[in-house]
Parts: sequence; C-alpha cells; structure tokens
Amino acid sequence: MTHQLLDRYEQMAVIRRTEKAAHDLFLAGKVKGTTHLASGQEAVAVGASAALRADDYVFATYRGHHHALARGASPAACLAELMSRSTGLCRGKGGSMHLTKADAGMLGSYAIVGSHLPMAVGAAWSAAYRGTGQVAVAFFGDGATNIGAFHEALNLAAVWRLPVLFVCENNLYMEYTPIGSVTPVPNPAADRAGSYALPSELIDGNDVEVVEDAVRTAADRARAGEGPTVIEARTYRHHGHSRTDPATYRPADEVEEWLARDPLLLARARLAELGVPEGKVDAADERAERLVKEAVAEAEAAPGADPADALTDVWADGGATWRS
Repeated sequence: MTHQLLDRYEQMAVIRRTEKAAHDLFLAGKVKGTTHLASGQEAVAVGASAALRADDYVFATYRGHHHALARGASPAACLAELMSRSTGLCRGKGGSMHLTKADAGMLGSYAIVGSHLPMAVGAAWSAAYRGTGQVAVAFFGDGATNIGAFHEALNLAAVWRLPVLFVCENNLYMEYTPIGSVTPVPNPAADRAGSYALPSELIDGNDVEVVEDAVRTAADRARAGEGPTVIEARTYRHHGHSRTDPATYRPADEVEEWLARDPLLLARARLAELGVPEGKVDAADERAERLVKEAVAEAEAAPGADPADALTDVWADGGATWRS
C-alpha cells in the first residue's frame, strides 16, 4: 500500500503543478476565456479514479482539470487545450471547461451546473442494458444539489437501481455564496440521499485513501446490482471561484484551517508515518515538476487550432456539413 500512496501523491503533485501552470499561462494572456482551478481538491479525483476500472465512465464539472488528468489525460494535452492549440484534448475547441477524453472514459466536463448528472444516469443505463459491469460516476459541486437535475437524476437512478455514483465535491461555496446559507440541511448531498432511498456517505475529501476506499466500496455495490450511492466529499478550493474572483468573502481563519489540511500535505505526512524516506517523496515532486515544465513547453510550441476542425466532433457521425 505504501508504494500506491506514493503513486497517488505524485499524481496529485502533477495535477497541482499543471493547475499552477494554467494559472500562470492565464495571467500571461496565453489562455483565452476563464479558468476554474481545482487546486486543493486533487484527492477526490485521484482517489476516485484509482478505485475505478479503466472502462468506467466519468462526468465532471467546469472545475474538472483534476478529473481529466486523473483519468489519464496528459498535462501537455490539457494545457494545449486551454491555449487553443491543435494538440489539445479537443483540438483547441473545448477550452478549460470542456475537457474530454472519451477513450479513457472521461466523457466530458460541463459548464451548465448539474447538466451532466442525467447524462451519467444515461451512461449507467447503457452499461446495465449491455451487461458490461461498467459504472458511471458524476462529480459535481455542492451548488448542484439545489438544481432540479440533481433530484431527477437521483430519483431515476434509484428507481432503476442503476450502476451510477453521485460524488459531491463540497467545497462549501456555490460560486461566492456559502452553501449553508441557502440549503436547509448541513450536508447538501448526503442528507438528501435518503429521500430517494439511496445509501450515502460523508467523507474527508482531502484524504486520498479515504476517497479511494469509499468509491471502491460504492462501485462494487453498483457492479453487484445494488444500485447507486451518494458520496459527499468535504474539500476546499485554494483559489476563488474563477480567475476573476479574489475570494475575499471567505473568512481568513477558515482558509488557514483548510490550507493546513492540503491533500498533498496529508499524504506526505502519512508517507512519513509509513516510513517512506523524505528523499523518495521529494523525488516524486521533482518528477512532477519536470513533467509539467516539459508539458508547458510542448503546449506553447504546438500550432494553433485549425479552423477546418471547427465542425468535426460536433455530431456522432463526425461532422455537420451534410446537415446544412
């Protein structure tokens, strides 16, 4: 298990540095549009992905860089996408909020809050119909629990006992509003699961091993035909909602408390408890830094998006020319 935790740590370190690179490139004017960074939430993506099969389905939000990377997208391809390069995950057409890697089961990140939850239910229905044993996972923020699609998705998934996991990344804020000020229950996802006769679990979303264990247990239940599970992972974003948000609405003591519980710090401390030499952990950090530095150079050197690709990948048949 020690080597697995070290691998998880290195993967989180790669994601953290990739997001730092995205931030720096944005400030340098090389990323068009906005970005929603998931720094601080890496343990949810890495832990969950480690518990899933390679052919399982993942749906994420516009704050989804960490999920794309955890499912196997390279830092170079992600950064190239943010920079509108032809070598990007979607050949420069999707940008920060629409990272997709279908061949790894990463079926997109979605800008419309809650819109992907019914899609995950549909993917789970498809897997159940085909008898593949696949599981679909919908990651969403706490704000999505007040969207109608959340309740519709849970209801249908429960009625049909579909192999779908609903994983809420509760970072305490829906954009700039504390979730607690607009929701009558303390745990917006977990406390509502019972309304649909679904099991739920409230977990520490900053502990990569806790996340992995919870998702693996829920995935095993789903594959055994026991239906969906709601997992609420308590976590915290290190940055504001988007790059235009200084996050001054968050209390200083709250920020300090959560920064002390950084997923990388927690994993590093546990590795020390397990007797892993500090040099090994430092080497993992160095590899992550080198990988992302090379990814930035590769993305910057890549050609811009080709206008000829604008109408490809729009329809299932690959193009839209015949429709016009």
